[in-house]
Amino acid sequence: MRFTVSSTALSSRLAALSRVINSKNSLPILGDFLFEISGNNLCLTASDSENVMKTSMEITEPDGDGRFCVGNHDLLEAVKGFSEQPITFDVNYTENIAKISYQNGMFSLPIENADEYPQAQSINEGANVINISSELLYANINRSIFATAQDELRPVMNGIYFDLTPECLAVVASDGHKLVRNKIFSIKSDQPAAFILPKKPAALLKNILQKDGGDVIIKFDDRNAEINYGEGVIQCRLIEGRYPNYNSVIPQSNPNQLTIDRLGLLSALRRVQPFANDSSNLIRFHVEGGTLQLDAEDYDFSKTATERIACDYNGHAMSIGFKGSSFIEILSNFECQEVIIQLADPSRAGLVLPSEQPENQDVLMLMMPMLINE
Repeated sequence: MRFTVSSTALSSRLAALSRVINSKNSLPILGDFLFEISGNNLCLTASDSENVMKTSMEITEPDGDGRFCVGNHDLLEAVKGFSEQPITFDVNYTENIAKISYQNGMFSLPIENADEYPQAQSINEGANVINISSELLYANINRSIFATAQDELRPVMNGIYFDLTPECLAVVASDGHKLVRNKIFSIKSDQPAAFILPKKPAALLKNILQKDGGDVIIKFDDRNAEINYGEGVIQCRLIEGRYPNYNSVIPQSNPNQLTIDRLGLLSALRRVQPFANDSSNLIRFHVEGGTLQLDAEDYDFSKTATERIACDYNGHAMSIGFKGSSFIEILSNFECQEVIIQLADPSRAGLVLPSEQPENQDVLMLMMPMLINE
C-alpha cells in the first residue's frame, strides 16, 4: 500500500498527538501511532488507554485502504525536521516494514498489526451535549487548570468541573485552598448535567484550541466524554465521583472592597515573596485608606520585606494573610488591567474578580486566608 502526504502537515499532527502517549505504557503498542487510510483520508490516532486523540488529514495517490501502527518516537523525530515537501509511505504488510521516501532520501521503520490497537470506549446513546466556541473553551480551561489539585485521596479535585444548569455553564477548579469559578451565561440547559474533565485531556485541549478557530462539541455520559474540535476528536475517561458544593465556600457578603492595578500588585508580590518563610509562604496584606502594605518575614534567616502600593479601598482597616505563590498564580491568570479584591474578615476567604467581566461571563477566583500573628 502506498500514499503521499505533506511533510509539515504530518509533522504538526503527529506532534500534537504525541502529547497523549506516555513514556511508559501498559501495552507496548500504545507507544505507537495508529494509521488508518480510507480513500483520500488518513486518520491518525494516539492513546494512553484512558485518553484517545484522533485527527484526520488529506493524502494523495493512495492505492488502497489499510491500517498499521508505527512507533511514535522514531517517526516523529524523522519527519519534524523536514521543509515542506511530499513524503511517500510504501507499506509492506508481508515484511512488516514501512518505507518513507522524501526528496533527498528514505528511511524504513517496522510496523505492527493495527488489530492489536485498543478501541476507544463509545459514548452511550442519549449523552449530554455542549456546543461551545473553541476560543471560549480555551479561555476557560486556561483560566482554571492551574487551580486543580494533585490529591490521591480526593481524585474529584484533580480535574475541571463542568456544571451545566438552567442558569449557565459553570467551569470550576479548586485544590481546597484556591478556587476558580467561571460562569458562561450563553450556555445553559433545562436538564442539569455535569462532568469532571481530568487534567491531562484538559491540557491537551488547551494546546490544541489556542490555534483552532471553530466550534467544539462536547458529548458526555457518566463515564466518558468525546470532544470534537476542528481538526479531530479527543475521547477520554472522566473522573467519577461527586464534586464538592463549590458555591457554599464562596462568601456572599464582602463589605470591604479593594481595587488595584493587577500588574503592579503582581510585581510587588514577586519582589516580596522571596522574603517569606519557605514552608508557609505567608504574605501579610494590610489595607487601610488608599494603601495596601505587603509584609513578608522569615525570622529563621533574619529576612523581612515590606512594600506599599496605592489602591482604591472602601472598608475598615484590615490585616489578612495569604499564601504568596498562590496569590501570584491567581493574578497571573487574569488578563484585565485592574482587579477587585473583596474581603469580609481575616478568617474568611478573599475573592478576586476582574474589574470588567468578559462578555456573557462571570469570572471569580477565591483564596483561603492563612493565620497571621498580629
